[in-house]
Amino acid sequence: MTSSVLVLGAGMVGTCTAIHLAQRGHQVVLADRRAPGEETSYGNAGLIQQEAVEPYAFPREAAKLLRAAFKRGLDVNYHAAALPGLAGPLARYWQASGPAHYPAIAQAYARLIAQAIPEHAPLIAAAGAEDLVQRTGYRWVFRETATMDEALARAERLHSAYGVRHVAMDAGALAAAEPALKARLAGAIHWPDPWAVRDPGALVARYAAHFTQLGGRIVKADAGTLRENGAGWSLQSADGPLEAEHAVIALGPWADTLLRPLGYRLPLFVKRGYHRHYTGGPVPTMPWLDADRGLVVAPMQRGVRLTTGAEFAARDAAATPWQLAGAEAAARELLDLPQPVEATPWRGARPCTADMLPVVGAAPRHRGLWFNFGHAHQGFTLGPACGRLLAELIDGQPPMVDPAPYAPARF
Repeated sequence: MTSSVLVLGAGMVGTCTAIHLAQRGHQVVLADRRAPGEETSYGNAGLIQQEAVEPYAFPREAAKLLRAAFKRGLDVNYHAAALPGLAGPLARYWQASGPAHYPAIAQAYARLIAQAIPEHAPLIAAAGAEDLVQRTGYRWVFRETATMDEALARAERLHSAYGVRHVAMDAGALAAAEPALKARLAGAIHWPDPWAVRDPGALVARYAAHFTQLGGRIVKADAGTLRENGAGWSLQSADGPLEAEHAVIALGPWADTLLRPLGYRLPLFVKRGYHRHYTGGPVPTMPWLDADRGLVVAPMQRGVRLTTGAEFAARDAAATPWQLAGAEAAARELLDLPQPVEATPWRGARPCTADMLPVVGAAPRHRGLWFNFGHAHQGFTLGPACGRLLAELIDGQPPMVDPAPYAPARF
């Protein structure tokens, strides 16, 4: 039986949820304060990460914790003022990353990642977005032999446990494959299966255009105006009041702002990140991670995009882009970055949960309310898969994977 649905949030996750619902015959309105793909989904490294079968765990080694505490690396920054508010979720994140919980979490995470490219592929074709996608993979490059040896051991474990493919490259092979590099490095790991997108925001916009071709409607609206309305939900939009039987919260890092007035206290937090584009120099053949410095370099339509690691801070706190300044200095050791495109860096926030799994399913205490958020580093990767999963749950269809690990009621 079809119904009417409001989907709040026009990033990758919300847009793909709207598509899957429209494909099933529902009357769907996709609502956001901005155009599709202009917020968090715009700012990532553009990777559909088929190799990312295990989520980022809270480090448990003393050396890594001390390095982060004293801000000795570029991969982690934090605002001291934000730490009291983050203490609860981070404590649960630490616990979930331990040996008693993490193996089961990783298995549940890997089941979603396995569906990432199979679910993106038909949408890319239907949206006419082939020109945005490169299917040559992703590299981790290493300055230090010891770091590479450690990463290769992990790659072998991932291959054994999940079938993830990789190719080890020595210094000479890397230099031949990546002529843009101006320094000779220890080597690289090439992950051949990920896909790279040259403009992440544009891919979401293409998906949104496909959604309208399916009969969906896109409106500008403030998600904070969502209200229960009898047996359904209402929303104030620029086109006037909207009503529907179901509402889906797919607001990424803004989900908690809407959830708290509804009485939900989920262990959510954000990891902020920064990026900037550069033009005028040689372009890498594919995205790569500088594994020893914790930054990603990706060729994009606007130039070479340099992205940073995680910053633990309040979502809307003032920008402190020292990680990007350090990442730029580190990247210039390897690559010519002559001219920045933006006057100031872009800043966004990754929506995280304490157990590293997304929240996908029915709201425990509100009829017709559904959640699809908390994808952390992989919302761009997992949008189509989680969009399909939620549509199947709304329709009461057999789900593509067991939904229990992602259910909101687990909290």
